[in-house]
Amino acid sequence: MCRGLASITHCPDDAVMARERIVSGESQGGEKHSGPEAPTPSTPPGAAVRPKTLEDYVGQAALVERLSIAMEAVKARGESMEHVLLHGPPGLGKTTLAHVIANEMGSTAWVTSGPALNKATDLVGTLTKLGEGDVLFIDEIHRLPPAVEEYIYPAMEDFKVDFTVDSGMHAKVITLTLKPFTLIGATTRAGMLTQPLRARFGITHHLEYYPHDDLVEILKRAVSRMGIPAVAESGFDAISERSRGTPRVALRLLRRVRDFAEVRGTGAIDAPAVTAALKLEGVDDLGLDEIDRKYLRVLADVYDGGPAGLEAIAATMGGDAGTLEDIVEPYLLQIGFLSRTPRGRKLTALGEAHLRD
Repeated sequence: MCRGLASITHCPDDAVMARERIVSGESQGGEKHSGPEAPTPSTPPGAAVRPKTLEDYVGQAALVERLSIAMEAVKARGESMEHVLLHGPPGLGKTTLAHVIANEMGSTAWVTSGPALNKATDLVGTLTKLGEGDVLFIDEIHRLPPAVEEYIYPAMEDFKVDFTVDSGMHAKVITLTLKPFTLIGATTRAGMLTQPLRARFGITHHLEYYPHDDLVEILKRAVSRMGIPAVAESGFDAISERSRGTPRVALRLLRRVRDFAEVRGTGAIDAPAVTAALKLEGVDDLGLDEIDRKYLRVLADVYDGGPAGLEAIAATMGGDAGTLEDIVEPYLLQIGFLSRTPRGRKLTALGEAHLRD
């Protein structure tokens, strides 16, 4: 029987068996990890209305240009795309861009998230599934556990992972050679990323909210692909104005307005139809919903306009502070209804005026 670290060299059967446990996602105790944590080649919901190429991608012009140059260069050299970090509010197209990059590079996109990779075996099992040039998209990458993050460094730099199996005198170090791949990380909280992880991305970009004209163009392309017959320019404008600068919101509102127009109206989508449909959804002319308004009312009525701490506001609302910080606050800050001070959140004069309207 083989013993010790040196036994990898002298006992290939042990090494092969250990490697097979890692690749298959089995733990040292023989437990096999399966279920939603195991990523698969992804076809995202709503894929029919999403762009497939950079040429078809609307908005984020600076990022599109950077990616276009990088991909053309690596294709000419026969290399994999550099690792990419995308950060910004949710719904701005980070996942879509991962699929666009994979499609442009002629590879497969695999989608997972930081919370799903809660063990080193989860990550290693994922990495060993990747084909050459594939894209691994990790959403919420800031939530990778530190013990897992350590394994991703050599994978990103050298396309290999050193993995220890067993313990004590029986411990063995297995070096797994990976096929060159591209990691695309997405986060709404770039400040929570460790510096060693951030430094390993070749391309880093902050996604901005979309201007009105870009959202209208996205809606027009979606209408064509969804087969919606009649949308007036006023309808496009009305939806865009309520979309919080976010394509995901714009497409969600379009679907709600379409349903309303087909069931309660004539099927045509114009400004009055949008107003009536979104009133039922609790969405006002600026795109604020009931949660946004509740946040503003709590800050105004309970905390006299602030300053107030985020945790206190969340407790008063009966909600989660992380959700408020990621979903609610970015847009309120963007439109000038909210300010952040060293002492906490504060309602602005614009926010107070909106509550009075």
